[in-house]
Amino acid sequence: MPAITSEMSVLSTTVSVAPLVLLSVVDHYERVLKTDNVSKLNKRVVGVILGDNTSKNQIKVMNSFAIPFEEDDKNPDIWFLDHNFIESMLDMFKKINAKEKLIGWYHSGPKLKSSDLQINEIFKRFTPNPLLLIVDVVSKDVIDIPTDSYIAVEEIKEDGSSSEKTFIHLPSVIQAEEAEEIGVEHLLRDIRDQACGNLSIKLTNNFKSLKSLNERLENIIKYLNKIVSGELPINNVILEKLQDIFNLLPNIGNLGGETDVNKLGDLNKSFTVKTNDELMVVYVSSLVRSIIAFHDLIENKIENKKITERGEEVLAK
Repeated sequence: MPAITSEMSVLSTTVSVAPLVLLSVVDHYERVLKTDNVSKLNKRVVGVILGDNTSKNQIKVMNSFAIPFEEDDKNPDIWFLDHNFIESMLDMFKKINAKEKLIGWYHSGPKLKSSDLQINEIFKRFTPNPLLLIVDVVSKDVIDIPTDSYIAVEEIKEDGSSSEKTFIHLPSVIQAEEAEEIGVEHLLRDIRDQACGNLSIKLTNNFKSLKSLNERLENIIKYLNKIVSGELPINNVILEKLQDIFNLLPNIGNLGGETDVNKLGDLNKSFTVKTNDELMVVYVSSLVRSIIAFHDLIENKIENKKITERGEEVLAK
C-alpha cells in the first residue's frame, strides 16, 4: 500500500469487508467464550485480516484467521500475542491463495483501547500500514453495520512538539462476491420468519430504514447545535461532508406558496402528477371493488328470494 502522507488521503479511502470475515470473527469470539468461560464485557479476541490494499481508494478485506491473544483485565498494557503463529499461518495461506496478503488485524472491541497502538506497531513487521478492523460482535443496532476501520497516522501538533501516532477512522462497507451473496441469502432465509410474506418483509425493511434515517438526522442536528453553542469545535471536514449531503437532496419545496400545479417547479410538478395518478388508480380500484361487491350482494339477495319462493310453492302444493 502506498505511504500515507496526509489526513485527506486517508479519509478518501474506503474499507470493503466481506461477510465471511464477519462470520469468522463471531465464530472466533463464541469459541473463546465457551472455552475460557469468561465474561463478555471484559474479553476480546484478536486476529489477522487478509485482502488487497494496492488500490489508493479502497482496501478489500476478504479473509481472516484467529490468533492466540491474552491481556490483563486490570492493566491493558500487559498483553501477549504469538508472532510465530502468525508467520506459520501466513505460510499456509500463501499456498492456498497467494493474492490474499496480510493487510492488518482485527479485534472484537467494541471500541478502541489504549494498547491498540502498541499492537498495531507489532503488525508493522508484516505490512507497512496495518489496518485495524473493529467488529462489534454484540451490537444491538439492527440497521448500522457492526464494523469500524482505523489506520494509524502521525499527528503533527501545532505547538511544534514531537508528533505522535493516532488512529484515523475510515468509512467501511459490507461487500460480497456473487458466491458469498448466495450464501448470505440462504442464511437470511433460514432465520427469517416463514409466516411473513414478501410485502410484510419489504414494509418492515422500509420502516427500519426510515427509523435509521431519522436517528442519523437527529444526530446531525445535535452536532450542529453543539457547534453553534460552542460546545464542540468546528470541523471543516465534517461540515464539507454534510454540505455534500445537503447538495444531493432534491429541491421540492414550494417557496412561493403556489398551489397551482402549472406554476410549480418541474420536479415538484412531476411528484405531484405521479402521486395524483397513483391515487386515482387506487380510487378507481376501490370504486370498482365496491361495485363488484354490491353487485354480488344483489345477486345473492335475488338468489335467496328465488329459493324462498320455490320453497313456498312446494309447501303450497
